[in-house]
Order: sequence, then C-alpha cells, then structure tokens
Amino acid sequence: MKKFLSMAAAAVVLFVSCSDDDNESNNIQNPATYSFTRNGESTVSFGGQTTRIAMATELVSALSVSTNTKEDLLAMFNHQLGEPDFTDVNLNTSDKNVRSKVAASADFFATNTTDAIAIKADFDSWISEQADNVFVNWNVSAGAGVAGNMQQLGSTTVRYFNAKGLELNQAVAKGLIGGLMADQMLNNYLSDAVLDAGANVTNNDSDVVEEGKSYTTMEHKWDEAYGYLYGAEENPASPVLDADRFLNTYLRQVNDDANFAGIADEVYQALKLGRAAIVAKNYTVRDAQVAVVRENISKVIAVRAVHYLQGAKSDLEAEGTVDYAHAFHELSEGFGFVYSLQFTRKPGTDVPYFTHEEVNAYVDALLNDNTNGFWDVTPETLDTISAEIAAAFGFTVEAAAN
Repeated sequence: MKKFLSMAAAAVVLFVSCSDDDNESNNIQNPATYSFTRNGESTVSFGGQTTRIAMATELVSALSVSTNTKEDLLAMFNHQLGEPDFTDVNLNTSDKNVRSKVAASADFFATNTTDAIAIKADFDSWISEQADNVFVNWNVSAGAGVAGNMQQLGSTTVRYFNAKGLELNQAVAKGLIGGLMADQMLNNYLSDAVLDAGANVTNNDSDVVEEGKSYTTMEHKWDEAYGYLYGAEENPASPVLDADRFLNTYLRQVNDDANFAGIADEVYQALKLGRAAIVAKNYTVRDAQVAVVRENISKVIAVRAVHYLQGAKSDLEAEGTVDYAHAFHELSEGFGFVYSLQFTRKPGTDVPYFTHEEVNAYVDALLNDNTNGFWDVTPETLDTISAEIAAAFGFTVEAAAN
C-alpha cells in the first residue's frame, strides 16, 4: 500500500504527455518522480522544511514528558541558534524555529498581524498550560474542572487532559498541521506573492540561479512548499507517506478511506507537474496545479476534523459506561483540525474555507461556551459543526466519519 505513490507516478509521464492536450501542446511532461536537475546537479532543496518538521516532532513528544518545564517547551517552540533545546544536536545548531513560521504566510498574515499574534498566543498558551496545569496534575484523576489523567476503557493507554478535557499535546500537534504546514504550503510558498516576487519570473525565464545554488528562486519556493508535505520522507522524490505525525500521515489516512481514495496521488502529481511547469516557464500550468494542491490539502484537514468529531460523538452516545478518555482524545484531535480550518484555501480565491472568526466560534462552541468544556459538549453540537464543515467542502459527514 505504501508504494502507491511511486508506482502511480511511473505511469504518469505517458498519461500527461499523450492524453492531456493542454500539457502536450506546451511540451510539459510530468516526471515519474519529484527529481529535477540543472547541469547534472539536483535543483531540489527544502532543508528548512525538514528541520522544522523535526523540531515540531520533538516538541510534540516533549509535551508528554512531565519533567519538562514550561521554559523547556517554549524554548523548543521558539528555538534560538545554538541553544541546546533538542536531543538532535543538528537542530540545536539551526537558526530556524517553529514559532516564527506559525500564521506567517504572505497571503494571509503579512498585513493581518492581529490574527497572527492571536494565533501564536494560542500555541504559547497551550504549551504553557501543559506544564503549568497538566504536568503538575500528572498523577491526579481528571474530572470536570480538574486537570489530570484518564485511562481508556479496556486499554493500558492513559491520556492527560486539562480541566476542560482538552488534550493539549493534540491541540498543538493538529494545530500545527494547519498553522505551520498548510499555511506555509498553500498561502505562502505557492502564492503569487512569493513565487513571482521581485525579479523571480524574469530570472526563472532566463535560468538565473541563486548565488552559489543550482536552482532559481521560483524553483526553490515551490520546493519549499513540497517540503512541508514530504520533508520527512526517506526518499522525498518518491514519497510513501506515514513519514511524520503531521500533514504527511493524515494525507495517507484520508487517502486510505475509500471515499477519498486517490487524493494523495492527485496532490503528488500536481506538485510534480507544477514544478515541471516552472522549468518549462509555463505559469498557466503551474497555477492550475496550485489550485489542485490547495483544494486537496484543505480537504484533508476538513475530512479529519469531521472524522474525529464524529468519533467522539459515537463514544459519547455509546450505551453503558462512556469512555471519556477516548472520547476526549478524539475531540482533542478534532479540535486541532477544526482550528486548522482557518489556514485552508479556496482555490481561485484569497480566503480560507473558514475564517479566523468562524473557527473561533467553533472553539467557543466546543470549549468556552460550556463551563467544563468537553465534559459538557453535546452530540448535537458535534453534528452541527460536522455538517457545516462537510457542506463547505462538498462531502458528506457519513463519508468522513469512516
């Protein structure tokens, strides 16, 4: 199953060059893999994205280690060059960090600093609360209004929640799928404001590469978008998915649902063809692939939001003893994906499928409108939110609930 991307790609050169009249007329062939060279040297580079995925991975893991301090966790989120924040020494020597790229896309947040500041503050508060309230109650039984632990029924798995039932490590992990990966991919590196900035078009047309590099700036920006999806892959040119705990693995999970089968390959083919179009200096074809990527990556976030909300609903409605630990785990994952909806992108527009204000209304409905948060949330609320998300993306609640 994991080899479906590379196997499907093998046949795509023939399909694109022989069956797609638009691409054929422009002499653009979709390569079998995401491999591009100039003068025998690879032009593909996205090391910064691989680094940030690795940093985010360590941060999320650290949120489950109760001996970490708030200062430890926040330092990992906002890493500074040379600080020993990570177990991977290569990350410590990097000048990159996660926080600076959260809610930082050119299209959505270059001028909208109010929302960007508020979103960064949300992540800061989730990370801080994990240390201040959850870690100190690590051995306390969780309950309505009480942070602590709960064991899943019939399992040895123990979950840790804040006083409202939110699993904060899940809020951070799933929130980063939108706030870091999707926002940078869809609204930054694939945006006209970044791809076509300054002399990028002229330089790409003339094959003017960046100083000391093998790639043009436009090629590199496209690669950086690619890196936020495939940057943790062992062989990023031929991805197999399940390579990280963020966008990459959830693209696989949505693709594994028969209702959305093929979505992973559709994204991969679009990213390859768009990069080939840049090499061919065909920006019409390039932009058409941007629309494909935006639509499908946005859909992944929406499908998983509905999937987890409906999973929690099933737990809450189960006969007999309710497994609150599993229900709240599902709700927490759903919460993170709902939060990530504000970073999605409607193809052909400059807006997300759900605005910052609309997402905050959902956050309030799930957590803040009820004194005890998830402990008081109703199946009706979960159905209402699920239905609105599904309708916006054109799929059914039932399709995503599998």
